[in-house]
Amino acid sequence: MSRILNHRIRSSFKKQSWSCVDKRAVAFSIWTGRSVLLHKPLDSYQIPRRKYGMLIARAVRGVLKIRYLLLGGAVGGGMTLNKKYAEWKDGLPDMGWLNDLLPDNDQWDKFTTTLIDAKDKIGDNFQIGAPLTLSIHADPRLREAGLARAAELREWLAQRYEDAVAAAAVNNATSNIEPAPKIVNNLQSRPAPMSAKSNAEETAAYERRVHALQEEVLALQARYQRELQRLEQENRELRQQNMLLRQGRQPSAKKMKRSLIDMYSAVLDELAGWEAGEAGRLPRVVVVGDQSAGKTSVLEMLAQARIFPRGAGEMCTRAPVKVTLSEGPYHVAQFNDSSREFDLNKESDLADLRKEVELRMRNSVRGGRTVSTQQIAMSVKGPGIPRMVLVDLPGVISTQTVDMAADTREAIKQMTKQYMDNPNAIILCIQDGSVDAERSNVTDLVSSCDPQGKRTIFVLTKVDLAEENLANPNRIRRILEGKLFPMKALGYYAVVTGRSRKDDSIQSIREYEERFFRSSKLFKDGMVAAGQVTTRNLALGVAECFWRMVRDSVEQQADAFKAMRFNLETEWKNTFPRQRELDRDELFERARGELLDQAAELSGAAPGAWEARLRGALWAAAAERVLAGIYLPAAAAAHADVDKFNTTVDIKLREWAENELAQQSIQAGRQALREEFAELMAKAADSDPIYEPVKRAAVEEALRRHSWEERAQDVLRVLQVNALQDRCVGSRAEWDSAVDLMETALTERLKATEAELKTLVGPGLRERWLYWQHTSEEQARRGQVKAELEQLGSERPALAYDEVVAVRDNLRRRGVDVDNEYIRETWKPLYLKQFLQRALSRARDCRKSFYLYTQQNGTGKECCEVVMFWRVQSALRTTSNALRQQIANREAGRLDRELREVLDEMSSDPELKKNLLSGRRVELAEELKRVRQVQEKLEEFIEALNKEK
Repeated sequence: MSRILNHRIRSSFKKQSWSCVDKRAVAFSIWTGRSVLLHKPLDSYQIPRRKYGMLIARAVRGVLKIRYLLLGGAVGGGMTLNKKYAEWKDGLPDMGWLNDLLPDNDQWDKFTTTLIDAKDKIGDNFQIGAPLTLSIHADPRLREAGLARAAELREWLAQRYEDAVAAAAVNNATSNIEPAPKIVNNLQSRPAPMSAKSNAEETAAYERRVHALQEEVLALQARYQRELQRLEQENRELRQQNMLLRQGRQPSAKKMKRSLIDMYSAVLDELAGWEAGEAGRLPRVVVVGDQSAGKTSVLEMLAQARIFPRGAGEMCTRAPVKVTLSEGPYHVAQFNDSSREFDLNKESDLADLRKEVELRMRNSVRGGRTVSTQQIAMSVKGPGIPRMVLVDLPGVISTQTVDMAADTREAIKQMTKQYMDNPNAIILCIQDGSVDAERSNVTDLVSSCDPQGKRTIFVLTKVDLAEENLANPNRIRRILEGKLFPMKALGYYAVVTGRSRKDDSIQSIREYEERFFRSSKLFKDGMVAAGQVTTRNLALGVAECFWRMVRDSVEQQADAFKAMRFNLETEWKNTFPRQRELDRDELFERARGELLDQAAELSGAAPGAWEARLRGALWAAAAERVLAGIYLPAAAAAHADVDKFNTTVDIKLREWAENELAQQSIQAGRQALREEFAELMAKAADSDPIYEPVKRAAVEEALRRHSWEERAQDVLRVLQVNALQDRCVGSRAEWDSAVDLMETALTERLKATEAELKTLVGPGLRERWLYWQHTSEEQARRGQVKAELEQLGSERPALAYDEVVAVRDNLRRRGVDVDNEYIRETWKPLYLKQFLQRALSRARDCRKSFYLYTQQNGTGKECCEVVMFWRVQSALRTTSNALRQQIANREAGRLDRELREVLDEMSSDPELKKNLLSGRRVELAEELKRVRQVQEKLEEFIEALNKEK
């Protein structure tokens, strides 16, 4: 293609250049009257007049324009075609992996050369009719075979050689490489001389084989071409889905057509763990039997795979296992809550499946129990597998071992009875044929649940062992005729499910079963019908009974669920009108959304409101430490000595700032966050009260996990130490604010002290006369001590020993006998009350002393208590500002992330959601949702079942 385009371009350029020369020559000739090209006079060429020459020039120019257009179109078309080819080539999938699989040309040459050499060597030694040489002497068996064996071997080698050479030639032909000369020469000169007829027949056979190989190669190429087209189609679909995802839209999912048994199994999954009365009694095959009777082996024969672990003498089935059997193109198994498929044709996948079943059974057993009612659901698909739903239950035991729970035997019986009480359940009763019938525990249980035997199928296992061990073979016949066990059944079957070897495959067990029944005297003599033996007949019989039961009962079950749905909807409309039917998951998601919206408002709160809330929380955390740990001890130690008071205050404030204040500030910040959350939730007036337990629990857990940054705590400590070192009150407003803080703190403490004194001495005269209150004996004695102490005066913080002795002697003369410690305990609140009253008086006086303070430049000793409270207030103000900035910049975001993590954990905990979201409203919505789901699935199943009919 490119060579053709280049040739056309060169030819067009040549023509263009000559046409340009011709135009200039004609114009010059017309002007001068001479020919420039041929150097002859113009008249000799009989050129027309000038106007005709101009017309000719215009015509030539138009033709040249058409050429240019054609040339440009060809070049542009070629470039466009090349670009399209490149885009198509880039879109093809990478088939380079074929080069790694197929040998290259050198390897083909070496391979064919080796074959030719081997043929030449072997052909020389194995000529028809020639005596045998080295090979015959090397192997004595070939010497006995003779010339016939040698001729047969030679023909076989020759045919293999020709096939290999033909394959190599075809491979070279498909790779656009000519065959090597060495191969061609060897093909043309085959060493064995033959007649013309045989040579012609061999040539014809050779051509037929080459033709067949060529057709095979063409078919392979066609298959590769179809695969390429399929990959291109998938690539286009993937690109389209990618574009939709980038645009924020979800691609439409194709609705998969499910089989009938899968749809029915989905209905049973909806009913798992939920008792809905008679409406929930849908048919299923319940496999029951004594322990080690062969229940699991029968189920594996029906599933055609060893899917369950072996107990090796101990109980293995510890929980109900629901197995949905269905037909499919591949033999695979899958758990209902998992996306992994186990290939049952691979031993590694089978081992993984058995481990997973064992792990799930052990995890389902909790609280020291041996068995569990939690159902394990799985599906098995494969060619020729009957469609049914089976439930394998733990085997009924007669004796408990010491490592079992005390209620194991009764728990197994109750579980088995619960499944068999379903009036539509098919009971597959498994009985071990190798043990005495009198040792059976399950037959009485089955007969009590189904006395008429209308839904029971009896299966006798291990018949091969029974026939070997029993002296009376008629006993087996009586069992299969229903004359030995006190129970009735729809049908009786005899099966052989193995030879007690773990490594036996299902196919080998089936072959052994068929051989046994063909050779068994009991079954060979016609004592038992042929339809009563082998697991194949058992599978057909159980499947037929299962689907008959399903067709007879599914319409009735659908009507029952429809009536139940109507009753629940009526109750909802009457009890909760104008409210949506939200289940726990939907309610939790709504609570999550509201809580996250409220958490987002933390950063949007006004700075003034945040600082006011933080200052309140800070003072609430520090008030006790400031009064009881700094102010009162400093005042008691100084006792009117201002310098000593200031020194003590400085020491205690620094100790407080370096050791406790930063941590107290962090606690105050956490308390402010909690209060802000509570206020935000209280503001949401339109919030549903049912969400509150979830929101409250999530906030508490998030705040509990939330930890302030250590670096932020260090920053706070530095700021607080610097703020407490400043003693200069800068304005009258700050002075008044410090006085207010002092009065507030002293007033609160005074009220608490008076309340403590009132508790000690009892009600006063007014309360006793007006409210008929009385004092106890202890309160009367404490009151007399208080009256005696008031006479001493309360200016000093502690009493001297002489004063204590004098008070005790005075009280003893009045008939009140108390010890020294009792007197000191009464003195402490009395002194504190008097001290606080005097401090409040000083605070009121100091409110007017700011001018005097400024005149002394802060060096005066008056009102030093106000300065101390101002220092504390300044430190708390600085701390609140820093905390607000930390919350806005860092802590609010970290708390939001922790809140999201807590909500995610809560969403995956069904028990926690059940505890937080409770009440009839939630329970009714949950039940109504499940009934609707079951009804919809049942209607879908009935519609598909009617179509199949």
